[in-house]
Amino acid sequence: MKVLITGGTGLVGRELSMKLRDKGYDVAILSRSKKKNTEFQTYLWDPSRNSVDREAIQTSDIVVHLAGANLSEKRWSEKQKKLIIDSRVETAKLLFNQFKKTKHRLKAFISASAVNYYGVLTSEKIFSENDPPASDFIGETCILWEQSANRFKHLKKRVVILRTATVLSQRGGALPKMSKPVKLGAGAPVGSGKQYMPWIHIDDICKIYIKAIEDTKMKGAYNAAAPEQVTNEYFMKTLARVLGKPFLAPRVPAFVLKTLYGQMAELILKGSRVSTKKIESAGYEFQITGLEDALKDLIKTGK
Repeated sequence: MKVLITGGTGLVGRELSMKLRDKGYDVAILSRSKKKNTEFQTYLWDPSRNSVDREAIQTSDIVVHLAGANLSEKRWSEKQKKLIIDSRVETAKLLFNQFKKTKHRLKAFISASAVNYYGVLTSEKIFSENDPPASDFIGETCILWEQSANRFKHLKKRVVILRTATVLSQRGGALPKMSKPVKLGAGAPVGSGKQYMPWIHIDDICKIYIKAIEDTKMKGAYNAAAPEQVTNEYFMKTLARVLGKPFLAPRVPAFVLKTLYGQMAELILKGSRVSTKKIESAGYEFQITGLEDALKDLIKTGK
């Protein structure tokens, strides 16, 4: 079976590609340029020109859509907001239009989304997949993101959407950034520290994608987050303990982050819990359920 991955050179895409290859899948990635140092077949696409290699469309059985500009890379100017949306939504639309007009053997379209679908807010509510989306920028982005994936239902294809929490890995993403001040002895909660911080180990998110590929009963949206629900303060204290560093620094005031990052700071300063009952009811068993175990494993393995 051939799996075509968009965003295949990103944090999750790289690890997922290797895990799929190890399981015997034929893996290919879509890229804007030929990759010289990749182990995987690369097809070219150019979303700005609505072009994609026809062979990629004709020969793929499953598409895993991970493409998307990094949410925390730059301040959210209007230009950056458009890039964040278009890099997720327009790319999915391009694929839909290509599959619609071309002979293909596609069985399923599996797309990333984010737990911020429910809003960038701090609440005591535990959000499930049945809860409505938020009306803030990221919530609206997720709505458009998921709508673009659900277009594949019109082709009578199975669609799975994984609303993903912060992915923990030593190789990129949030964890290396959070670890830097801790290693310098300056680890501290940000803002109130009471905001929840949904997270998931890199191995678990990849295995959930593999389950979504293999389990034809999986359809619709699933929260992809570890069962343990922690606050930012608990996360930072646990990270300091695992790294063997003190946790004595004062809280980082919210206004400092807002000054540095503008509206984007809300991603750090706010956060709510999400339920994992649906993915567990689908039969997924988490490899790592506790934050301390996750951090120890990542530091030990370098994943």
